[in-house]
This record gives sequence, C-alpha cells and structure tokens, in this order.
Amino acid sequence: MRIIAGLAKGRRLQAVPGRTTRPTSDRVKESIFSIIGPFWQDGVVLDLFAGTGALGIEALSRGMEKAVFIDQDAKALHVIKENLRLCGFVDRAEVYRQDARKALQILARHGRVFDLIFLDPPYRLHIIPDLIDRIEQHALLRSGGVLVAEHAADIELPLRFQRVEQFRHAVYGDTAISFYRKD
Repeated sequence: MRIIAGLAKGRRLQAVPGRTTRPTSDRVKESIFSIIGPFWQDGVVLDLFAGTGALGIEALSRGMEKAVFIDQDAKALHVIKENLRLCGFVDRAEVYRQDARKALQILARHGRVFDLIFLDPPYRLHIIPDLIDRIEQHALLRSGGVLVAEHAADIELPLRFQRVEQFRHAVYGDTAISFYRKD
C-alpha cells in the first residue's frame, strides 16, 4: 500500500493490524483518482471509515488542502496518525474516533462542508444509502462536490438521492465503486 501521486508519491503506508480493516487496493485507488480528477488546488476531504487513511492521504498528496479522518477503531486511528506523519501531512489533518453517523451530526453542527467525501464502510453493514441521506440532510457535501462509495460488487446503490446523482460506477473483482456528484 503506497501513495500513488503528488507530494508524497511512493511513500509506503502502514496497515492496520488484524483482519478488521480492508484497505483499498492500489489498483482501485489509482482508478478512483483517475476518474475523479488526478490533482486539486485546494479543498477539504472527508474520509469516513478511514481505516489506514490511504484515500484521504492520497487526496492530500494530490493537492487537497485539509482532510478529516473518521474511524471507530483505536488501532486504525493510530495507523492514520502514523501514516500522516510519514507523509508529512499532520498539520493538514484532523483525526477523530467516532461512530460514522454521530460524526456526521457533529461535523454538521460545526458547519463543516466538504469538496470530496470517501465512504468505505465494512461491506457487511450495508449503510451507504443511509449515510448519503444523512450527508445530504446535514448539507455536508458542497455543491459540485464528489462522493465516492466503496462497496461489495453484488450491492446496487441508488442512481440518485435528493441532490446527489451517480455519474459513474466501476467494478474491480468483488469491489465496486459508485461515484456521485452533488448538483
């Protein structure tokens, strides 16, 4: 697992010990970033169910200004912080241990808005539609912002929510990525 492009290109990331975290493969990560745009000038990214932090850190490496990482697992948070340190992005990141639904409420209460949101919950939870509904309810995704949801390939997500519409869907083995944009 490594950073593919940008300021931290080539840096190897640590993995979360044990079997509770399923990191996004480099191949899938590379495909995600080729679809959503390879580089940014600024912006804020939310990495929900962050695991190792690989997606949010890749976004920072490619020019996102700030990142917020949320995970419930204490081991994952330790790894995220270490990976941020290894890549030199500690000062551009916030890391929180929190349940995803509760985190969305807290972020909304603090007026946070994101340009890019990654959702990568454990496949067995089947909560992506509920999370997208909550993201819309709390107005956490900026107009024109992109939401990337990683899920099991045998799960079909809605093409449209209230103001968030799927613009691309890709399958990589047993993993699917659904790409949404807010109008």
